[in-house]
Amino acid sequence: MSAPDAVTHAGRYDPESVQVNVTSGAGMEILWKDGHVSRYGFTWLRDACPCAMCHAERSGAGRAIGAAPKPAPGTLPMYREPARPNDVTPVGHYAISFKWSDGHELGIYSWEFLRDHCPCEECKRARRS
Repeated sequence: MSAPDAVTHAGRYDPESVQVNVTSGAGMEILWKDGHVSRYGFTWLRDACPCAMCHAERSGAGRAIGAAPKPAPGTLPMYREPARPNDVTPVGHYAISFKWSDGHELGIYSWEFLRDHCPCEECKRARRS
């Protein structure tokens, strides 16, 4: 990687600021050093959990990262309590971790994972092309 590529890469995956709005339930907002803003709802974050267990379940069900689980065929959709973090912890300088209201706490959300899966329309279009 050349020096200009390294700078671009670093700005893309380095957050300038991170706001986790636990009290309001509004989710998390990251302003990246390259100026992009990513907004993640807590339900999306919980459904996107990158831990091995959640990844295996999602892959087995054919679900995309951040997509809600589908009810089993022939069953009625059940009310699902909104995901909320009980605790949020930085993981070094490279990630963030949540302890979810459903008891799950294994996922480590790296800055690279979050940026690569930014749910905004601009990023979705870029991933499709």
